[in-house]
Amino acid sequence: MNVKHHSLPLFRKNWYILDHSILGLGMNPIQSFAFDDTLCRRVSTQPDWGIARTWVHDKTVVLGIQDQRLPHVEDGIQFLRNAGYTVMVRNSGGLAVVLDEEILNISIILRDNKQLSIDSGYGHMVSMVRNILEAFDSDLSANIIDGEIKESYCPGRYDLSLFGKKFAGVSQRRLRGGVAVQIYLAVNGSGSNRAALVQQFYEHAVKGMPTKFEYPKIAPEKMASLEELGFKNISVKGIVHQLMITLHSLSETFDHYEWRNEDWNWYEANLERMKNRNLEI
Repeated sequence: MNVKHHSLPLFRKNWYILDHSILGLGMNPIQSFAFDDTLCRRVSTQPDWGIARTWVHDKTVVLGIQDQRLPHVEDGIQFLRNAGYTVMVRNSGGLAVVLDEEILNISIILRDNKQLSIDSGYGHMVSMVRNILEAFDSDLSANIIDGEIKESYCPGRYDLSLFGKKFAGVSQRRLRGGVAVQIYLAVNGSGSNRAALVQQFYEHAVKGMPTKFEYPKIAPEKMASLEELGFKNISVKGIVHQLMITLHSLSETFDHYEWRNEDWNWYEANLERMKNRNLEI
């Protein structure tokens, strides 16, 4: 029996999902950020909607805007490309992160209102992820910590970790009356190998020169995947399924989101902006 949680902050009359966890592997990663911007605009017109989007991309490093200011950023980008990674710059906050087929990204798109502070947006995502992971291992999920892992890549207040090892990070973007809270979850594979890749990017991009911001001093052993942390039989597909169960419990109506003609017009404009941002990459 599905229990409806009407009293929870994330309850919405209508929850929708747009699942790009498989299709995304064939997409240009910049499309994901254009999709989320479009959904922000859509949800701003609907007072009691929530839209979740799941997305997975092939080997990509997504840089933050500040990363572009590193003294030898071109050398760092070339290092990543030589390692077989696509490189792009996102339109939300934070620094460099890794995407691949074993990392699941979840975006929660909500209408912006006075009750949805920046901290509450982050808190809603953390609560949802804890709820999802509880279905895989209630003991491990009970020990998840939210707080900065300084020696990780893209460290932030809402890093998620177990046993001192980060497996997820949260970012947030607000525009056009909507809020996109985005999380990347390292589901399978080697967290330390991904961290070492970003560590080497910074080594190539800095080369001991002074920088205009404090970039992460990464310790690869501070990052791990959920599988490495002890979650058994966990997969991208399994988490997407559990997300759908969770959203169903948080809504009167849950369905897959059907893209509209107006959405496509907004999307094309958003995609053009993302392409322009990445012209020099």
